[in-house]
Amino acid sequence: MSPATSPLALHCADMARNNAWSNARLYRACLALSDDAFAATRVSFFPSLQLTLNHILLVDRYYIDALVDGGAGLTIFDEEVPYPRAADLWPAQQESDHRLIAFCDALDSDAALQREVHIDRGPGVGITHETVGAVLPHLFVHQIHHRGQVHAMLSGTTVAPPQLDEFFLRFDAPSRARDAPYDAR
Repeated sequence: MSPATSPLALHCADMARNNAWSNARLYRACLALSDDAFAATRVSFFPSLQLTLNHILLVDRYYIDALVDGGAGLTIFDEEVPYPRAADLWPAQQESDHRLIAFCDALDSDAALQREVHIDRGPGVGITHETVGAVLPHLFVHQIHHRGQVHAMLSGTTVAPPQLDEFFLRFDAPSRARDAPYDAR
């Protein structure tokens, strides 16, 4: 990133790193579960860890595709559970997290955040027009929302849910560095 990068663009890059860090912590817990425990029915909006984490990945892919004008659109959702096992889902999520970090790192100005993004919303709605600066916070909130559900579901397993709020403060730097699944700053 250039030194001229706007504070908001820098914040987006930090949020992308927080996303990767939080996912790494959650997946470390999920990978300690059996495949059956990962897929087991639980109380949540998506009624399993498997369904919730696949949903997070698919929505990440959907919005990242829109941000880079990839053209895949709603076809990303053709398969509801592309990765039934946490061991297979985790590498796909890591790839998505790295794409999001790279995208955010390339934001070099407030103008880049104002670029228009075309999002395919399907029949009856069509293409909506948003800005990069609106899509990114929407994506981050979506990720946080569903990771909270994963965290709660983990409470009903034999694996303790990990701490997810130790990222942004200077005090958190040792924890961030110890867990860094991304290129930490």
